[in-house]
Amino acid sequence: MSERIAISDLGPREVRSPLRLDSLGPVEATFILDEMHYRNPLELGESTQLFERAGPRESLFFDPGKTKVAIVTCGGLCPGLNNVIRSVYLQLHYHYGVPAVMGIRYGYSGFSPEASAPPMWLNADIVNDIHQRGGTLLGTSRGPVSPDIIVDFLEQRGINILFTVGGDGTQRGAHALAEEIQRRKLKIAVVGIPKTIDDDVQYVNRSFGYFTAIEKAKEVIDSAHVEAHCVHNGISIVKVMGRDSGFIASGATLASQEVNFTLVPEVPFKLEGESGLLAVLHRRLLQRKHAVIVVAEGAGQHLMPPTEERDASGNLLHRDIGLFLRHKIRDHFEAQRFPVVLRYFDPSYYIRSVPAATVDSVLCDSFARNAVHAAMAGKTDMIIGLQHGVFIHVPIAMATTQRKRLSNEEWAMVVTATGQPDLT
Repeated sequence: MSERIAISDLGPREVRSPLRLDSLGPVEATFILDEMHYRNPLELGESTQLFERAGPRESLFFDPGKTKVAIVTCGGLCPGLNNVIRSVYLQLHYHYGVPAVMGIRYGYSGFSPEASAPPMWLNADIVNDIHQRGGTLLGTSRGPVSPDIIVDFLEQRGINILFTVGGDGTQRGAHALAEEIQRRKLKIAVVGIPKTIDDDVQYVNRSFGYFTAIEKAKEVIDSAHVEAHCVHNGISIVKVMGRDSGFIASGATLASQEVNFTLVPEVPFKLEGESGLLAVLHRRLLQRKHAVIVVAEGAGQHLMPPTEERDASGNLLHRDIGLFLRHKIRDHFEAQRFPVVLRYFDPSYYIRSVPAATVDSVLCDSFARNAVHAAMAGKTDMIIGLQHGVFIHVPIAMATTQRKRLSNEEWAMVVTATGQPDLT
């Protein structure tokens, strides 16, 4: 049985799109109908989910010439944020003819009356070359702001569309905004563009910034391998981002092919005992005289005292597994009177603050333009998803129920690349 995933919309679409799209066939064939759905080809059972396909609609809800838009970037930095801002503006201004695009400064806090910086109106000169730089032109922050305050801001300034660029915390906030907008019976669209360097958003096979992150992480891992290999009994530990999912650790491991142990949140591991990491690492040094360990920030939390502290986004703070491993490994070999040379690398902020690489630049542009198409058609309370090369519309509530995690097949590839034994 197939389930069609419903997407909220603001009402009938009565404005003809100004887009005149090039096509190999009739021009009309390039527009997407709401009845065009995507089905995951890997779903083999009788129950399947059918998602609306993303893309330009022939009829719009908003009259482009009378539309005002705002865009906000929230959460941690990620390669490609400036690309997204630029492509959103270019699509709105040059292709739809939207005259006013506002950038909200420093995340959701920029909507507050006590905001540290006023919003800025974007233009072609401002966004011209921002894609060549890392970070975000608009600035960012973590932490919620009351939906009442944000919707008041949008209503008072006549904003018709809000684009929220951020991870699951940002999008949960966007969902709360959409609910408040609906409660007030306003015609304001809220469309999310998923941003997470951890690549852990549901229904998004690959989020922008991920390929850049693993490319930069690979560079660090390769240097760590040289450091470990060029000394007797050298050990290099590289800690990368990945609060709940090990996609960066696994992707960088596969790209480098120089890693001997990869530790991720999805797979608990032991430190002690004959099959624990310390003993296995010891045996590796006796045989090969060097080792490289890559660990995701959320790995091994069961080995350390729990904490109830949370960050500004509401995420449970993790203990520092990298420093924990460094101390445990050092103490183990000192107790064994076995001299080692231990190096520690933490490139977390480096890999997220650089400009987007080529593949991510293309992804950013596609996510941004598809978000604009959805918003102009009056779609709301949704994000742009990506499944097997097809961009789709996903309800925010559905996309934020849980985080995407490594599959068994993806983990098997990592184990094959490292040759590590079962540490559980």
